[in-house]
Amino acid sequence: MTKQEFENKCIQFSIKINKLRKYLREEQHEYNNSDQIQRSGTSIGANYCEACDAESTADFIHKLCIVQKEAHETIYWLKVLYGSELIKKEQYDELLGDANELYRTITNSLRSKKSKIANDK
Repeated sequence: MTKQEFENKCIQFSIKINKLRKYLREEQHEYNNSDQIQRSGTSIGANYCEACDAESTADFIHKLCIVQKEAHETIYWLKVLYGSELIKKEQYDELLGDANELYRTITNSLRSKKSKIANDK
């Protein structure tokens, strides 16, 4: 997957998360969890953009680790929302699938970059 493709996936995911937040606030009158998932879910793409402009390889890896953490946190909040019966199974399945894909992609990128650094030494 190219950088542009991944960034586009992050943008689409952020849009879905923003729509989820709106649904949670307007339909479920849920504010705390909706704010949490909105912060973590939309920061995946924002932090990825920062990683793409990293000042060094170490900075790039550090920022990708933040992206990975935000994706993992988003997966956590999706599980909480579903377990609390605040989102439907269809919403959960779609968003969880997207979040897992983002998480796996970043995890693979990190492994690859760290391996390349180790091999270059």
